[in-house]
Amino acid sequence: MVSTAAEIAASVRAGQLDPVQVTKEALDRIAAADGVVGAFRRVRSAEALEEAAAVAARPDLASLPLAGVPVAVKDVMAIAGEYASHGSLAGSSSPVEEDGVIAARLRAAGAVLVGLTRVPELCVWPMSDTPDGIARNPWDPTYASGGSSGGSAAAVAAGLVPLAHGTDGMGSVRLPAAMCGLVGLKPGAGELSEGGWFGMSVHGPLATTVEDAALLYSVLAGDPSLASVPSPAAVRIGMSTTVPLLHTPVPRELVSAVSQAAGLLASAGHPVSPAAPRYPATMVLGMTARWLAGPAEQARDFDFPRFQRRTRAHVRAGRLLSRAGVIRSSTRDRWVARAAEFFESHDVLMTPTLSHWPVKAGRWHERRWLTNVLPSTRLAGFTGQWNFAGYPAITVPVGRSARSGLPTSVQLVGRPGEESLLLGLAAQLESANPWPRTARS
Repeated sequence: MVSTAAEIAASVRAGQLDPVQVTKEALDRIAAADGVVGAFRRVRSAEALEEAAAVAARPDLASLPLAGVPVAVKDVMAIAGEYASHGSLAGSSSPVEEDGVIAARLRAAGAVLVGLTRVPELCVWPMSDTPDGIARNPWDPTYASGGSSGGSAAAVAAGLVPLAHGTDGMGSVRLPAAMCGLVGLKPGAGELSEGGWFGMSVHGPLATTVEDAALLYSVLAGDPSLASVPSPAAVRIGMSTTVPLLHTPVPRELVSAVSQAAGLLASAGHPVSPAAPRYPATMVLGMTARWLAGPAEQARDFDFPRFQRRTRAHVRAGRLLSRAGVIRSSTRDRWVARAAEFFESHDVLMTPTLSHWPVKAGRWHERRWLTNVLPSTRLAGFTGQWNFAGYPAITVPVGRSARSGLPTSVQLVGRPGEESLLLGLAAQLESANPWPRTARS
């Protein structure tokens, strides 16, 4: 089994591991398994080995937080010498000359960027397939690995790399993390805001351990202090398994995971009680409008006729909503006020991450827009509202389905600025209920 990122970095800093050898082993794992998993759009084999050699020669090697760690990067980031496809054939394929902020921070920390991971076109969907491949769930490759950070989740859950970068606009880190049995953190709105979807999209880590998630989070945020995971004192946890507003049925095993996690956190000294925010009816309209209009704004830089047909329909709908003026700050303000009201009497909200099981893996990009929308909205009932509010949230594995073998998980939501509290609670769950780190465990 692949070592954790923290273990690799510590051994490289101590001179016990060679970054080039670590990278070779990661590339060998990718070569052996990615034909099935489909995690990567582009594997940077030669470039990664050169980067690893450069890391080994750095005079500051002994202080690098990600020294020699192979990291997968979502195919939306600017990496010098590469282009970000955003899962589309309609954009530019000209390599950029300079790293963006995320790639620059990863390199500065000593990470080796081994490849760009598969995403759905414009990162709209919770399934990550493109004309040249399908990102599959390593626990059962007949299922999708999620989206839009599905390739990143598949790469980590398959043990190809210990860490991956993702972005989350409506659940795009948490949903694939839940489907693939990983820790996935969506930071609150702020420094890690990705800029897309009217501020709803943020950068976040996918990892097999809480320690690794905190480590990558600290590097992405440019704040080393965030790598420290606290041991939280007692906090008030509200627990809900009802899909906000829609009240659609949630599979029994996904509900049971919340009950199990509630028992574990109660045993750790946290008061847990049934509770949920007073979700305003306008919340669904507000976040859905941004899910449509955000990609429509992004599409201005693409060749519209070359989009997949589901994307063309999505962009057309988004443009109509933008012209209709439905993107209003008042809608978000009303929801933020209700969320703040809930967090006056509770410190954390716990829900399932998924409101339904993952869909089967397939060529979803060849299907109609509505055929993609229906299963997408069915499984993402608990996530997008926290992007809309700008609150941090984390997915934590709990167990596996007795029927399908797929992972189960919970979502923890906290107040703005309390990412470290969420990581601390996740660490308590990890300590009380260790999970298999990868599908190969």
